[in-house]
Amino acid sequence: MGNLSDRKYAHIQLANDAQTEKESLNKLFDYEPIFSAHPQSIDLSKDFLGKRVQAPLWISSMTGGTGDARIINQNLAKVAAEFGLGMGLGSCRPLLESNKDFEDFNLRPILGSELPFWANLGIAQLEELIESNELDRVNELVEKLDADGLIIHINPLQEWFQPEGDTYKKPALETIEKVIESQIPVVVKEVGQGMGPRSIKKLLELPLKGLELASFGGTNFSKLEKLRENSKYSSKLHDLMFVGHTALEMVDQINLLQSELGENCLCRDIIISGGISDTLYGHWLSEKCSLNSVVGRAKGYLDHATDLDELRAFVSGQIETLKMAKAFLKLR
Repeated sequence: MGNLSDRKYAHIQLANDAQTEKESLNKLFDYEPIFSAHPQSIDLSKDFLGKRVQAPLWISSMTGGTGDARIINQNLAKVAAEFGLGMGLGSCRPLLESNKDFEDFNLRPILGSELPFWANLGIAQLEELIESNELDRVNELVEKLDADGLIIHINPLQEWFQPEGDTYKKPALETIEKVIESQIPVVVKEVGQGMGPRSIKKLLELPLKGLELASFGGTNFSKLEKLRENSKYSSKLHDLMFVGHTALEMVDQINLLQSELGENCLCRDIIISGGISDTLYGHWLSEKCSLNSVVGRAKGYLDHATDLDELRAFVSGQIETLKMAKAFLKLR
């Protein structure tokens, strides 16, 4: 089915076709035009994952391991540095195999030391490293990238649909707990289906640095893998591509669970992502969320990432929209 680099390039190419259909949501805000002037100095900065970001936006990169991703990642890092945003890498799995693609991921020199920057590996790779007693390689990876920690992505449905996908031998929770025990700072995310309330509750109870929702509603990686399939005799039906939880469902669950858990809610930083195709919708979800949150997007940035000026305009537009929303919109 081709090598890892080819597969990652196919992921980028198929992202448009793997979007989840969704209805637009209206009536989220009251528009109050008489109480504010046009924003001149609204401060959008906040502390997130132990560092200060200048706007509540997170770049969730979906690239990883193809040479074509280098310019994308570097452009993303340049705008993150310019606007003071945090970002996570796509899967760093190629760096476990060789240093050939290291410069695709070596973004700290561009970002600078003050912004959040996180490496990324999947459960299957971590399970293998634990099994072979090589988890120290993850520490080496994080140190080599000068990253703040590791994003662990959970994707059993994607792996099942992927023709060359990996099989989990143990529950993902066991692997996550082992990584936390090794003192590696951890953020956990799904990859496009989101998570149900039992999973969210357990993760909030763990000493994670953060949780990224990656909810159902944006790029559907299970569908993406199905699109890659070249056999007309597949035994894997379409049904499981369409299960999951939206960002709104997950934010509502987080609010309920945070209230229920109280001081036992150890994970306090949330990246709201998955289907956030509209800046105001992301702002609405973030304002609704009772935990400290930023809004993450992957494809939105990817669509503009090959042209630095276009990408810069896209990010600037989001920030200016957020300032206007702070001045003139109130949640209903």
